[in-house]
Amino acid sequence: MSIKVAKFGGSSLANASQFRKVEAIIKADPDRRYIIPSAPGKRTAEDHKITDLLYLCQAHVEQGIPFDDVFTIISNRYLEIVKELGLTLDLQPYLNQIKTDIATGASPDYAASRGEFLNGLILADLLGFTFVDPADIIFFDKTGLLDMEKTQSKVSACLNQYPYAVIPGFYGTDSEGQIKTFSRGGSDITGAIVARGVNADIYENWTDVSGFLMADPRIVPNPKPIEKITYRELRELAYMGATVLHEESIFPVRQAGIPINIKNTNAPEHPGTLIVHDADPVTQTGTITGIAGRKDFTVITVEKSLMNAELGFGRKLLSILEANGISFEHMPTGIDTLSVVIADSQLKNKTEKILDEIKQQCKPDAIEISPNMALIATVGRGMAFTPGIAAKIFKALGDDGINVRMIDQGSSEINIIVGVETADFEKAVRAIYNAFTG
Repeated sequence: MSIKVAKFGGSSLANASQFRKVEAIIKADPDRRYIIPSAPGKRTAEDHKITDLLYLCQAHVEQGIPFDDVFTIISNRYLEIVKELGLTLDLQPYLNQIKTDIATGASPDYAASRGEFLNGLILADLLGFTFVDPADIIFFDKTGLLDMEKTQSKVSACLNQYPYAVIPGFYGTDSEGQIKTFSRGGSDITGAIVARGVNADIYENWTDVSGFLMADPRIVPNPKPIEKITYRELRELAYMGATVLHEESIFPVRQAGIPINIKNTNAPEHPGTLIVHDADPVTQTGTITGIAGRKDFTVITVEKSLMNAELGFGRKLLSILEANGISFEHMPTGIDTLSVVIADSQLKNKTEKILDEIKQQCKPDAIEISPNMALIATVGRGMAFTPGIAAKIFKALGDDGINVRMIDQGSSEINIIVGVETADFEKAVRAIYNAFTG
């Protein structure tokens, strides 16, 4: 028997009817043996996520405000799910204890984690699986970082005892034995940790969309789905703003070579998107995997004659950025020019100070500031070593009257980044997409 680890997001477990869908999915395949639930998400656009309400309860206590009304909403939500599922599980003692703990000063992490904890109890009872509290198997060190070695050892030792188990997502235990959560969306990380710990054949991540799309549907109408993507391609698209998995969740399974399948709870028959190891062979050349981009960049271009012969020029320029706490995104260069692309959120009110320091320390012939830049990444392993890919991108942009202000391509050839005016961003994304899919 193979092993599948399945994580279900908040929208997949928002109410009793969604629980029934999850139950059917799990029971349809006996290989789905380890299940990671999130806390209940929104049932409607006007609804509240349970995690947000739990954070609110804890904040009320800190400010000396009664939180009974908010906690009643939380309790009723869970009790309604249990009742509609027809379970005999008595959740009231757990709810009472959680309310007492929050009232007596429990941490925000503890309060927020109870959403997953309670959902885990319900799902384990519904499925007849063993409930395993992640507080007993997932550990953070003194610096607040995940203690991967200790965690993986505990996960393997514990879960190997149980053929089927439910492990709530999002939290573990810190070095002092207190509940500590991952950042929001951290149930993805729990799923990846469990998948690696049990040496799963595949990690299924169930949500409310059928995998990833080649482009943002808010920009490109009805973009094609991505059937298969490598971890490296995913990383490139995520960096450029594509909405994908929690970034930290990739690494435990990537290191173990475990594929991830993004699936839709509301359309389980859809194949979704399969995330595979980078070493898997390229099946199609001349193709792209996806397009993503970000707005609001500024380019600082420094020009100086014989720059290439001046030792340490690049170091001086980058040291100025470092001293001002600024990171850069890209650094296109010419023989006598050097440009740095910086997110506007990094610059804030530091632009004039940085320019003054560049003039003093680098003594350039000229400095040019180009604001309102957007970056667009065209990503795909099928692009590598294929003649004409860049020409196809630039022709598409040129035909639509879009000026390319910057070009950057990594040595791996799986990503070509172009810079355009922010006003041309959406138009440029559509032009590139249509060039490769039309």
